[in-house]
Amino acid sequence: MTGSALVAEFDDVAEWTADAVEQLGPAYAVPAACRGSANPAALTWLAEVCGLGPGTTLLDVGAGVGGPSAWAAERFGVRPVLLEPMPAACRAAARLFGLPVLTADGARIPLRAESVDAAWCIGVLDTVRDKAAVLGEIHRVLRPGGSLGLLVVVAQGRQLLPPPEGNRFPTRRELTRLLTAAGFRTAGHLDRPGGPPPSWRRRAERVEALVAARHQSDPALALAARQAERFTRLFTAGQIAIRLVHAVRRPCASPRDDAR
Repeated sequence: MTGSALVAEFDDVAEWTADAVEQLGPAYAVPAACRGSANPAALTWLAEVCGLGPGTTLLDVGAGVGGPSAWAAERFGVRPVLLEPMPAACRAAARLFGLPVLTADGARIPLRAESVDAAWCIGVLDTVRDKAAVLGEIHRVLRPGGSLGLLVVVAQGRQLLPPPEGNRFPTRRELTRLLTAAGFRTAGHLDRPGGPPPSWRRRAERVEALVAARHQSDPALALAARQAERFTRLFTAGQIAIRLVHAVRRPCASPRDDAR
């Protein structure tokens, strides 16, 4: 059931979102493709602390439909590479934005070592079982001193309400430990970033309404809606929160360092 819930949330809805955007127009693409927590305030903070600029190679791990990468390409001139395991989401990203997409898992990134300038992982880490493996792979493909931007849903103490299926929220302390063990230095963080502007929210909601009208009888839509409802309850109860993190890749230890 967990697998089907995540497929519904990140794959089925992705393709339906692309269909709706193509009907409504390109102005709806980025807001609709930044489903969940990504919004201009959060993305701007991450882009600026990561030093994104024209020509920066940006790896988007768990890119979904590609909204954050498309936004960064337009606003900061980066050269994005999208990594996404869900095939329908990859097709939707290619349809909407024409960006290069790799259909692959974050724990096995098909790129050579030290080949990207920066990376980000937006609202994905809580859905990953082996968080250490994903962070280790991001460290491998980043150049020394390269930045990683994270938007992570973190647990606030003891969690009493049921989480969305397939999600495990790290605490802030656990997240710091994971980053340190993977070879990153935490350079900054921001809690409770601002929400999207009204125009952004209206466009995303119009796409969601069109998707709901077209697919109201599909069980996948009900699964995705249940995931969203569980998130809402946890946020309302104060049991989870959003944290933005800027981490910097430390150089790999040399054999001499390992021997010490």
